[in-house]
Amino acid sequence: MAGETGTTMKLRDMATTIRSKNAGVDHVTFDIIFREPRYYEAAKRSEALTPQRIAELYHIPVEDVVSFAAFDPAQAIKFTIRRRRPAGSPGEPDAFGSQMYPPLFGIEIAVNDAD
Repeated sequence: MAGETGTTMKLRDMATTIRSKNAGVDHVTFDIIFREPRYYEAAKRSEALTPQRIAELYHIPVEDVVSFAAFDPAQAIKFTIRRRRPAGSPGEPDAFGSQMYPPLFGIEIAVNDAD
């Protein structure tokens, strides 16, 4: 809107928690829990945090982002992706899925002062 001012913030500075973990042997689920309601609302509106952007970030087809949801009571966004290889299989780099979240840290999201 006209007259609004704001800034761009990195997701790592907007969230209290960014984590990943196995969701069965074929999927990894991610949780992003935001520090403040205004950060959560900005992230929900943003084109920087969408299934398409997640697919680009993880170099997977968008169809492999099997769920993407915002959960207002927790000020959280959760998404699940399909693994390239089953958890624990030869050549699979993260058997527990717990180290797949760092690419999310650098996502930049516009936060308006009016949020």
